[in-house]
Amino acid sequence: MTALGLDDTGLRAEFHHVEHHRAHMASAFFVSPFRQAAILSVDGMGDFVSTMWGVGRDNCIGVSGSINFPHSLGIFYTAVTQWMGFTSYGDEGKVMGLAAYGRPSYLDRLRRIVRLQRDGTFELDLDWFVHHAGGATMTWDNGAPTLGTLYSSKFVRAFGPPRKHGPWCLEDGSADEIYRDMAASLQAMLEEAEFNLVGALSRATALRALCLAGGVGLNSTFNGKIRPHGDFQEIFVQPAAGDAGTSLGVAYYIYHQILGAPRRFVMEHPFTGPGFNDDCLARALDRHGLAAEHLPDCASVCQTTAELVAKGDIVGWFQGRMEWGPRALGGRSILADPRQPGMKEVLNARVKHRERFRPFAPSILCEATGDYFEQDDPDPFMTRVYGVRPERQAEIPAVTHVDGTGRLQTVARAVMPRYWQVIKTFEEMTGVPVVLNTSFNDSEPIVCRPDEAIDCFLRTRMDALVLGDFLVRKNGFRR
Repeated sequence: MTALGLDDTGLRAEFHHVEHHRAHMASAFFVSPFRQAAILSVDGMGDFVSTMWGVGRDNCIGVSGSINFPHSLGIFYTAVTQWMGFTSYGDEGKVMGLAAYGRPSYLDRLRRIVRLQRDGTFELDLDWFVHHAGGATMTWDNGAPTLGTLYSSKFVRAFGPPRKHGPWCLEDGSADEIYRDMAASLQAMLEEAEFNLVGALSRATALRALCLAGGVGLNSTFNGKIRPHGDFQEIFVQPAAGDAGTSLGVAYYIYHQILGAPRRFVMEHPFTGPGFNDDCLARALDRHGLAAEHLPDCASVCQTTAELVAKGDIVGWFQGRMEWGPRALGGRSILADPRQPGMKEVLNARVKHRERFRPFAPSILCEATGDYFEQDDPDPFMTRVYGVRPERQAEIPAVTHVDGTGRLQTVARAVMPRYWQVIKTFEEMTGVPVVLNTSFNDSEPIVCRPDEAIDCFLRTRMDALVLGDFLVRKNGFRR
């Protein structure tokens, strides 16, 4: 308080220390639609715990068990991710996309590293890692976190040298085949361990609903398999399930668990970030000397955007408040036509510059989900992967992954009326109730402010920018 220049003698607020995984569990359950649910939090490590589970009922969470550091599925996943050449912080998400290009040929060997227990828990064979011996550090020297190597020399002796950086070869027989197969094996091992946890939790609680949190809770491939597996019938994962979500969890843990306040809020959308009115947007356009057309109303905005996407344009879509969490969900998105088989390559060449094995996501009208996907349970936060119905895959090739799946976002009219209307108008033009949705960025954080959106638009080869009610086209955009 002294550092802030405040006199703490008159401060009436009470400080509460909320343990890391309790904050994760609170972030999932207290904003869910469920009055009671099983809760599972899985990540690398926080407060010397990697995994925690329990039950939420009304405004109270009870912890049933936990797994302590150094045994951690998150650390296991990150360590193998590093060995595959993905060494930047947060690269674990890339492995889910790469796994579809490999075979789980190393699964039996990974089962010796992650030892599943009959009670649903797991243990790591620590000889394959260095984190428990102080051999891995995290630094922020250049602004972004850098994590030291987590796997040991034993891993290298068993599986070979780590992959060097460079373009990926996805053809069979290439030097990258071992790393693609390891990606498939790693994902399969994680799923076995998580299903072991989830199955035990289901048997212990006999509840229908499950809330997931923690960084591993963003593994959308696993999340999409929970309902078909049969352990739980209803799933909730809030959009910032990683450590960012603990801020939400701490607030609701204090409000409900400690203060005893009744629950009144259900998180139906992620749009809690900054928003900008037309004056702010107009000033930003002026600062960059851009000529923009001011569209007269919401119907015009949606009609024009759908027309641009339908004719194959790549459109920057900057609307309302920013999404909270790592996924672009229709507030700070880039939209494109999912019907074009080559759109993934076009997007990568002109805007995104991502590895070619990484898929792009479909945003679909909520009411059409079951027509295009093998599950129809809504997922507005893009936290689950569903199978695309075989008869629909040729209609939306740009958002159908090589294994016939898609990490979808369902869009409800009542929650996101403007984005819903764009997709609905696109459907009326094309017969397809889906658009390709990717984050509004190029090898950087998702844009937040209008100046950031304009900068990204200008230095990439997007065709158009829809900034609120303003339309900027690449041809003739300068005054």
